[in-house]
Amino acid sequence: MMNLKLTIASFCLVTTAVSAQVKDTLAEKMMVYQLPNGGWGKHTSDKKNVDYSLKLDPKLLKIIKAADNDLATIDNNATSKEINSLIKAYQATKNPDYLKSAEKGIEYLLSMQYPNGGFPQYFPNSAIYRKQVTYNDNAMINVLTILYNISEGKEGFDAVNSPWKEKSKVALQKGIECILKTQIQQNGKLSIWADQYNEVTLKPEKARAFEPMSLATGESVNIVKFLMMQPVTPEIERSIRSAIQWFKESKIEGYTYNVSKESDKAVRTLSKKEGSAVWARFYDIPTNKPVFGDRDGSVKFNYEDVSEERRMGYSWYNESGTKLIEKEYVKWLKKNKISE
Repeated sequence: MMNLKLTIASFCLVTTAVSAQVKDTLAEKMMVYQLPNGGWGKHTSDKKNVDYSLKLDPKLLKIIKAADNDLATIDNNATSKEINSLIKAYQATKNPDYLKSAEKGIEYLLSMQYPNGGFPQYFPNSAIYRKQVTYNDNAMINVLTILYNISEGKEGFDAVNSPWKEKSKVALQKGIECILKTQIQQNGKLSIWADQYNEVTLKPEKARAFEPMSLATGESVNIVKFLMMQPVTPEIERSIRSAIQWFKESKIEGYTYNVSKESDKAVRTLSKKEGSAVWARFYDIPTNKPVFGDRDGSVKFNYEDVSEERRMGYSWYNESGTKLIEKEYVKWLKKNKISE
């Protein structure tokens, strides 16, 4: 019997040791590309997003190491993508290195938050628009979703150690307060959100030349969906209701927006379609009219006036508001027993 117990004990020790060494190839590459401050960059040398399915790229690694922390960003899903993937890899393998790397990434996210609750697009790099509080491409919402999952112990984030959980709860609430503070008023009515804001004043600002100061529909859809995940307070309910009302009043009915490929180039067309609706990507804050930017920094109110390069190289319309109004909002009302 004693020998049997020793054999079982030895087997358990060996199994534990082996499981700790189980490796996930994607997670291993993510750890190699992780920057000293815990964040990740978004681009390879040819400006495409890092593809972790490819072999390690010595050239890219050299660029990353040379730039040090300047490449660390939450743009284009960078850092949030890696943290989520590492948590999943840890769930599957129990390799402690993955959890440690993810926690280092979480520490980076917490370190970049402004006192007002907002998150910059890059940190510590503060050049041009990189220091702005950024909803563009869902940067800040991606971060807040991670903090929410840590706080709630969801999506595998229950594995995160206690100190990060407590800090994440505080950071999450500050982030929600920032969202509520940055919802833009039009003629005394709450509307939706801009893409970028001044990091001190929290006033909306322009970013790249073709991204004018404006209301941003695609990002605002995801902000509303994030708020719908939170416990309902009077402020959150008012915020959601106001945004939904704005989407209802601002839709462009009878149109659809299609993106296709011809000779490896994107072709974007706005065409009529009965029963469909679209929203412009950007709306002018004072007038609530669709607005379009161009490479030269000019602002146009007619889609056809945009240069062909920008018209084909940027998504100027979307249809995401339809699902938000007709499905997600209805589901949120029902779940929280709120009358419309």
